[in-house]
Amino acid sequence: MLKKNKPFFIAEISSNHNGNINFAKKLIKVAKIGGADAVKLQTYKPSTMTANSKKKYFLINNGLWKNYTLWDLYSKAQTPYKWHKTLFNYAKKIGIKIFSTPFDEKAVDFLEKINCPFYKVSSFEMNDISLIKKIISTKKPIIISTGMSSLKEIEYIYKKTIEYGAKKIYLLYCVSNYPSQISDFNLNNILIMKKKFKCEIGFSDHSKDFRIPSLAVAIGARIIEKHICLKKVKALDYEFSINEEQIKEYRTAINNKRLVKKKSKLFKKLLGKKRFFRNKSENDSKKFRRSIFVIKNIKKGDFFSNKNIKKIRPGYGISTVHFDKIIGKKSNVAIKANEPLRKKMIKDFNRFL
Repeated sequence: MLKKNKPFFIAEISSNHNGNINFAKKLIKVAKIGGADAVKLQTYKPSTMTANSKKKYFLINNGLWKNYTLWDLYSKAQTPYKWHKTLFNYAKKIGIKIFSTPFDEKAVDFLEKINCPFYKVSSFEMNDISLIKKIISTKKPIIISTGMSSLKEIEYIYKKTIEYGAKKIYLLYCVSNYPSQISDFNLNNILIMKKKFKCEIGFSDHSKDFRIPSLAVAIGARIIEKHICLKKVKALDYEFSINEEQIKEYRTAINNKRLVKKKSKLFKKLLGKKRFFRNKSENDSKKFRRSIFVIKNIKKGDFFSNKNIKKIRPGYGISTVHFDKIIGKKSNVAIKANEPLRKKMIKDFNRFL
């Protein structure tokens, strides 16, 4: 998949098709013309991402998507399943690789039917062990974004991918802040990850400064992922995307490893601390990670099952890494639907942790 002399450039379409399949096709075409090596979709339904609820947990209070509920956001942002085969065929016709980020196990099954060649895991789903295990079962390469995660969290997931038999693993350093500012980055994290993990390291870029991905490549990033958009289509991810007129310029920037001069103030600022470091700016994004929520009313003494708990966004509940262990355990209390599952609600939680 990777090239020897230049980074593998993934053009992320995400929601920038704005609900129009013709815009999606145009984005694939301009990615090809601009020099991207692959385009990426996102595969989910609102019901696999979150709950249709207006409770406080599901309301976005700040940022680009302020005042949306998560359900309304993902309803607008989704790439309909019925488009996928058409878009995969179109990409193949014009000669550019296409793949996707599945957000749940059923999405993986769907993508397998249309021969998705490899898979990406979103930063917000990085702690979803079941999803990662499902992807690895396809025996295809897996790319994992690591936004918001500590080095310890990344190490845990990396070890799990090895344990489950992954052969080709790619980890992307990512800042989950939209758009990301220069002060958010600690590109030394790439060097630390390269040293610690026996796999290729890349960079998922949410910045608006081409010098940042250029330096990321200069210090060893082999994959660069960037959202693309159409200049005249103001879609949900527009503010941190490059438009059709900028894609070639971006390709040139990431091929050029000298945009940031060594020993310059910018070079030192972007490299940041020598230890693995996350800026506090990412903390607000953690609440949108996937976690375990109750989806049906539960009585005290009821058993937890796939019918009454679910792995969804946001991140106010117990981490999804514990999901399989919780199934079959008893509830200590009565819990209403669309409430986050807490440790204290589960009988003897610490005994089986």
